[in-house]
Amino acid sequence: MRNLLAITKALGDENRLRALGLLEGRELCLCQIVEVLALASSTVSKHMSILHQARLVESRKEGRWAYFRLADDDAPAESHEALALVLKSLQQDKQAKADQKRLKAVLKISPEELCKQQANCKC
Repeated sequence: MRNLLAITKALGDENRLRALGLLEGRELCLCQIVEVLALASSTVSKHMSILHQARLVESRKEGRWAYFRLADDDAPAESHEALALVLKSLQQDKQAKADQKRLKAVLKISPEELCKQQANCKC
């Protein structure tokens, strides 16, 4: 029951759903997610923490950089089922499509450069 509650809480926010869509098939630095979502880095950090607690995303640190990716195979089945539902639903979503377009431009900029451009970057 705890896993389900954590997952449903995590999926109850549009920005967290958008972040999951960005991570499909790739790993992203926090600053890249911040740039696409156009939110403060502290806000995105909190969103990613909630997704991590729900075991929907994995994270790793590399120096001062925080990277995120969708849950690995060792996550609970509920996490994988929820991710499949979210990613399928986002395929036709107008905002998710705009996010993917924005992400293409963001990926052309190094995380280091993005961090320099962002005020209060916590990368």
